[in-house]
Amino acid sequence: MQTTTTATMPTFPRRLLQHGTVRSDKPAFREKHLGIWQTWTWSQVNEEVRALACGLAAIGFQRGMNLAIIGDNRPRLYWAMLAAQSLGGVPVPLYQDAPAADMAYVLQDAEIRYAIVEDQEQVDKLLELKALYPHIAHIAYDDERGMRHYRQPELMSFAALQVLGRAYDREHPGFFDAAVAAGQGSDSAVILYTSGTTGKPKGVCQSHTALLAAGVGGVAFDKLTDEEDILSYLPMAWVGDCLFSLAQAMVAGFTVNCPESGDTVMIDMREIGPTCYFAPPRVFENMLTSVMIRMEDASSIKRHMFSHFMDVAKRCGAQILDGKPVPLADRLSYKLGELLVYGPLKNVLGLSRVRVAYTAGAAIGPDLFRFYRSIGVNLKQLYGSTETCAYVCLQPDGNIKFDSVGLPAPGVEVKLAANGEVLVKSPATMSGYFKRPDATAEVIDADGYFHTGDAGVFDSEGHLKIIDRAADVGKLTCGAIFAPNYIENKLKFFPFIKEVVAFGHARDQVCAFINIDIEAVGNWSERRGIAYAGYTDLAARAETYGLIRDCIEQVNAELAADPLMDRTQVHRFLVLHKELDPDDDELTRTRKVRRKFIAEKYAVLISALYEGKATQYIETQVKFEDGRTGSTSADLQIWDSKTYRPQGLAA
Repeated sequence: MQTTTTATMPTFPRRLLQHGTVRSDKPAFREKHLGIWQTWTWSQVNEEVRALACGLAAIGFQRGMNLAIIGDNRPRLYWAMLAAQSLGGVPVPLYQDAPAADMAYVLQDAEIRYAIVEDQEQVDKLLELKALYPHIAHIAYDDERGMRHYRQPELMSFAALQVLGRAYDREHPGFFDAAVAAGQGSDSAVILYTSGTTGKPKGVCQSHTALLAAGVGGVAFDKLTDEEDILSYLPMAWVGDCLFSLAQAMVAGFTVNCPESGDTVMIDMREIGPTCYFAPPRVFENMLTSVMIRMEDASSIKRHMFSHFMDVAKRCGAQILDGKPVPLADRLSYKLGELLVYGPLKNVLGLSRVRVAYTAGAAIGPDLFRFYRSIGVNLKQLYGSTETCAYVCLQPDGNIKFDSVGLPAPGVEVKLAANGEVLVKSPATMSGYFKRPDATAEVIDADGYFHTGDAGVFDSEGHLKIIDRAADVGKLTCGAIFAPNYIENKLKFFPFIKEVVAFGHARDQVCAFINIDIEAVGNWSERRGIAYAGYTDLAARAETYGLIRDCIEQVNAELAADPLMDRTQVHRFLVLHKELDPDDDELTRTRKVRRKFIAEKYAVLISALYEGKATQYIETQVKFEDGRTGSTSADLQIWDSKTYRPQGLAA
């Protein structure tokens, strides 16, 4: 049935037209505006997209052109994607928090002449870029606040563009329907730029066929229906949002809900009560951190009750969720825990109605994974990449392992190269990198396998385990495998630790940089009467170092019991004087560590760690939100941490 549907409706605009007929009165999009939820049905969305597409045609947008889309998650920006596709054009979403200079490269590379943006902030960025990139001829903006006195000829409001489109539609009857009918599955549906971890971002061209294959596969696998509600809050430029808020939504016909702002996501989430939820590990880590902070401030009775029932949950919660046999006493204890702890906790987090939750974008620590499943949240890991529409492996209900990313998804072939690299052949694989046949040939071989760059192993049941990025996996001088991401994820499970960068390749031991979580450590400090003036001051305190050392030593004890990783315990560490920041090029926009850049930028600190120094002075250049640069400096302490006898050396 799915194959037939894909054959008859091979593009997103054709799917949109079908939803407008089949479920015309069902809610398609919601947006919270000024504290009130606004709703658009599928038939209304059809009308909005038609008017916008015709408006774009009226100002010269044609088949094969690219349309930049910049802003927070807004229904009108999703409609802009569909409008561009309706005309045979290609939407190119950009990260809304990227500074103007970072946008310049994508605008140039994607040959952007048309853009639809959210508000004045994004308009100002594009106008600022006119001197560097004068080719932008048309900019439409959704939010008209602050735009009254702008007179640039290339500017037009979203509403005005739709008025123009409705007139164009009347004057050119049949134009829109013919344009939609001309679309083919092989046409590019979107261009998503990679995070640029190792170099300049590359534009990933995903066809309608590929993106719909990922949407169809995911919807069928977890039996998603048009009754689902999802919260759309992650960057539109990220493949995860494209998969859920566009591909799966257009396949299943469920409702996409956009929060009022990034600051109100948790409040809006509790109001919506999504049934399907998607977030990167960092969001789940932040949720857990907020819970732990609240518990620290709770009464001793509440803390005791929480601790008791979390022990019950760890013992049997995941097994109950998977439908596995559990002793009656544990089952009854868990039911009481659901009433007193797990249920209220899920309600506070907005997860009460969640039927299935997903995480992807980076590896999630097994401890974090176990926590959510133990309280009854059906959390699953997705494995994939921008080049594969985030669709490679899925975790089936009742067969979920905390240390794996699941089994190959339906229709996907996964194998390992001789060096352990994961190779993927899938209907959801990209057409290629935009204008980069050379780069495409480097990652897709003659047999059609995409080379992921990840190192993995299969277990005895066919589950794939991702060890780390293949390029990041190294060896200590003793020959032991060094997988930095594995160590970092174990440390980031602690609420006090926000980011970690581990070093060890070609070294005799592992050392680490730590970023503290200012909220969690600040709360911990305040309860102990420890005064501090800000992040740098708090990070330098001996009490903070002691707290972080305790976390590291707990992880070291766990690593010592792992025969594969027992030699990779953290021997020395320091707490960085500043938070790693995408604006300083230390992290990607999806918060992935740029290891090579950090190693070069902080080379003096790495040397100090391995030379046995107790302190090291450093001065670091930083970028401010307004584009200005400055510097920050500090004398950093370096501490040793306790290590344990490796299992392989046990008597």
